[in-house]
Amino acid sequence: VQLQASGGGLVQSGGSLRLSCAASGSMFSRNTMGWYRQAPGNQREMVAAIASGGSTNYADSVKGRFTISRDNAKNTVYLQMNSLKPEDTAVYYCHFRIFRPDGPYDYWGQGTLVTVSS
Repeated sequence: VQLQASGGGLVQSGGSLRLSCAASGSMFSRNTMGWYRQAPGNQREMVAAIASGGSTNYADSVKGRFTISRDNAKNTVYLQMNSLKPEDTAVYYCHFRIFRPDGPYDYWGQGTLVTVSS
């Protein structure tokens, strides 16, 4: 499975961006798609995740501002980011966890940089 992320860029504080991540390869119906981010000097942290059944989970810092969604037909996950703040500046990584019969497998995208200017 390969993941291709896109949509990062430079935006002013209060602006919006939409990230996309498409998976290619063998996917199983039971999986979780999500986004993590890593700012300079910080550990990678979970931003948002969505399960194959549609349930979502968000970091407290992005609740009410970010929305995660998925298109199962396209094996694609999206992250709509609104009301962006300078502290949202980071490299964003998409993450897929696929539950195969022999166990879970984790896959990561290449990262896309989001820069929010004040």
